[in-house]
Amino acid sequence: MDQIDPENIRKYLKNLTTDPHVAGTPEQKQNAELLQVLWKEYGLDDAKLVPYKVLLDYPGNKSSNDTANKAQILNSAGVVTYQTQLQEPPLGNESKEIDDPRTLPPFNAYSKNGTLESDQLIYVNYARIEDFIYLERNASINVTGKLVIARYGKIFRGDKVRHAEMYGAIGILIYSDPKDYYAADDNAKPFPHSWWLPETGVQRGTTFLGDGDPQTPNYPSTDYAFREHIDKLTTLPNIPAHPISYKDAQPFLRAMSGDKVPVGWRGGMNLTYRYGGNLTYNQRVKLVVKNERIEKMAYNVIGIIRGEIEPDRYVLVGNHRDAWAFGAVDPTSGTATLLELIRVFGQLRKNNWKPRRSIVFCSWGAEEYGLIGSTEWVEENIKNLADRAVAYINVDIAVEYNYVLHIAATPLLHSTILEATKQVPDPQPEKFANVYESWKARSKNPTTGRPKIGNLGSGSDYAPFLQIIGVPAIDMSYTFNENRWEISSYPLYHSVYETFKLVEEYIDPTFKWHATIGKLAGEMARYLAEQVVLPMNVSAYAEALTDMFGKFKATNQQILEANNLTERLGHLEEAIANFTEKASAFQKALGEDLDKLDPYAVRRVNDQLMYLERAFTDPKGLPGRPFFRHIIYAPSSSNSYASAGFPGLTDALFEIDQKTGAEKDAAWELVERQLAITTFTIQSASSTLKPVESVGRD
Repeated sequence: MDQIDPENIRKYLKNLTTDPHVAGTPEQKQNAELLQVLWKEYGLDDAKLVPYKVLLDYPGNKSSNDTANKAQILNSAGVVTYQTQLQEPPLGNESKEIDDPRTLPPFNAYSKNGTLESDQLIYVNYARIEDFIYLERNASINVTGKLVIARYGKIFRGDKVRHAEMYGAIGILIYSDPKDYYAADDNAKPFPHSWWLPETGVQRGTTFLGDGDPQTPNYPSTDYAFREHIDKLTTLPNIPAHPISYKDAQPFLRAMSGDKVPVGWRGGMNLTYRYGGNLTYNQRVKLVVKNERIEKMAYNVIGIIRGEIEPDRYVLVGNHRDAWAFGAVDPTSGTATLLELIRVFGQLRKNNWKPRRSIVFCSWGAEEYGLIGSTEWVEENIKNLADRAVAYINVDIAVEYNYVLHIAATPLLHSTILEATKQVPDPQPEKFANVYESWKARSKNPTTGRPKIGNLGSGSDYAPFLQIIGVPAIDMSYTFNENRWEISSYPLYHSVYETFKLVEEYIDPTFKWHATIGKLAGEMARYLAEQVVLPMNVSAYAEALTDMFGKFKATNQQILEANNLTERLGHLEEAIANFTEKASAFQKALGEDLDKLDPYAVRRVNDQLMYLERAFTDPKGLPGRPFFRHIIYAPSSSNSYASAGFPGLTDALFEIDQKTGAEKDAAWELVERQLAITTFTIQSASSTLKPVESVGRD
């Protein structure tokens, strides 16, 4: 991995961000074909294009006001007094490429089309469930039949639209408030003079609430696939949604009436944030969305270095390739980094090296629309992957800032991660000997004393592997100091200004952090592919379950006991204790009794390790969310980005004390059912760790 060259990554990134490369466009196919050629040239045993015809969505034509998406303010006579920008303008000579006619204007993919007017506009903060509840209970505001405006941040934008729809809104505007995307310090200026969001920047993004091709849920989008009619899809929004800049948001916010919002709801602009209601001076808001849903081709690139001893065991490394514009950070920082990693692995292969297990490299198409390329491929290959996939390593964004490593993973892979970070030199060798040291210094878990490893939610291509099959997964990137900047993401996220200039001048000028991510991914892949016994520690899962239960019990014990569920809570605690006991015995036998020269014995324990993650999945999925099958880790039902521990239970208990009558009875029945399912799943997982000659109950 020492051969990974930062200068090569810089060259790749510059080349791959020359053109906008949205899914379904010719430029996206050209990038896929380029990667296929390079992967073969670099030395992989094989590399192929895997196409899928899928439902995508594109905005109204920005070249004409009649066809463009927009929001307007009308005076009492119906005359337009303000209109949002149809596209983000270039910012000086540094960003001429932004004027490229192929660049799509700001839009929310899969938004419902429509033209609507309203004399009322309600500010709903981040459009979280708790924000709508606050409006109803504390401000006596009902958004039914009204247009709402929300700021980006905190939760997935698709959930913002869904929540607005749930509470009866007729449409939603979403903007990036400076408080969340321009926490400027030291008198910093916005892009192109720094990395902060300029007032004209707009975040694009999908509002689709599923994963994969919307028309072929749970099945691959093959030529022979049955496609659901668009009108029957429940995962697409039923109200118009449109993103705008904070420059454009100001006239709308200033036109709002109503009381001032509390401090926690206020953004960073020099205006009075109000709840809203009727607009001042009898003004009206008009929202126009003219998107086009159309079937297009999405292309995955799949390459492989075949294993020498266990070619039927796959260690997968992936990154998506499509972007909303130039995508220099998301995802092309990852694409360029993995391309350099493949060059290094390919050189090893040319020198006759072969790993013990196969290493599969994946470049996904149409991720931005809803993890489409990866989900379709997992669905199409589900039988083989369920049998053969060892782990999936995801590098979506390699570097969004050059400060601290951020990793989220399933507990089985924690030991692999910690070992790899100790082997890779830090990008700041004058400060830290290796990545582990800097990571621990800047992101320490106060409970374990080790670096902090997060839990996986959704929002990137690890999700179908973990949620559909139960494949252990890792997602990693370098990010900013959250203690210094309380911002929602890197400021230019999904805007047209996310260009090569941003990365080269402000995020990682030396490209050393990109190279470090490449080395980490390489070390993890090599470690998983070459160790005789898979480097997975089942006791780490026991530790995670114990910690998760402790937090769950502290939060919910009182209400569960009040509803006669003490015994069921005890059963769950017993299941975790049993898992801990079985995990400890398994690890002890692994260290003391395993004959590593016996290939059958090695294969047996490796299968137990590899399949443990599968044991935590339920084929029926979570209530109302059959795609999400992992009982321990899954995204929150109110924020698809964030992970929720015991997600079925957490969702069932949400706001349960506010329900009444039959609804409350049904909710408590669901809680009881989820307690039983979670307990069974953990007990079932425990059984997979017993000696293989032990069948059935103890």
